[in-house]
Amino acid sequence: MKKMIIAVLALLPTLALAAGGENIKLDKAHYDLSDKASLQRGATTFMNYCSGCHSTQYQRYNRVAQDLGIPEEIMKENLIFNGAKIGDLMKSSVSEKDAAKWFGAAPPDLTLVARVRGADWIYTYLRSFYVDPTRPFGVNNLVFPSVGMPHVLEPLQGTPRLHYSSEVINGEEVKVPHSVVSDGNGEQSNEEYDQTVRDLVNFLVYSGEPVQLERERMGFWVLGFIVIFFIFTVLLKKEYWRDVH
Repeated sequence: MKKMIIAVLALLPTLALAAGGENIKLDKAHYDLSDKASLQRGATTFMNYCSGCHSTQYQRYNRVAQDLGIPEEIMKENLIFNGAKIGDLMKSSVSEKDAAKWFGAAPPDLTLVARVRGADWIYTYLRSFYVDPTRPFGVNNLVFPSVGMPHVLEPLQGTPRLHYSSEVINGEEVKVPHSVVSDGNGEQSNEEYDQTVRDLVNFLVYSGEPVQLERERMGFWVLGFIVIFFIFTVLLKKEYWRDVH
């Protein structure tokens, strides 16, 4: 429990820094935790593009493999790149000291990021990077202004550029950021990239609560039991009070 609290606290600085993007409309992620293929693709994307800096240190490789239907041998050969054992926690190989030196702050653990931020926020954020030569890594983000993270998925998306629209504010026409559009030089089309991001979000939602589907299924049984119990309680009450009335 103590470690979980520490993880949430580690995300608080990023919440404060992102305040400038509060007015951005979030797109719906439409994730599906019952889609094992999507979860497997999301885990692959996470391990290949995110795990170099970010951990999900409250998960174990073997538990993820079991939940997502990935054979342990395939997990070890294709999704573990830091020499960790199959039963180890999913920690980044980059030390917090080095990460803080390179990025200005250590990249947060992402185990609970979907519960803290929400799936729609992550989905929109990963599709809102754009070229900005004034930033240390050459990119900025509509959802997270002055972001300190490089656009690690740019090889897939291509070079994203910011597009503006004209709005009349206080009687004057001004240009305001409207959307981000890729130059089309990435490995994936816009639709394919959106699906890749959706798969990654799906995996992060699973990471935040691996037993969510089981909890929801159990919840229906519990509600059914309460309804049946309530009916029997009413009938029993009528039986006890029948002579009184």
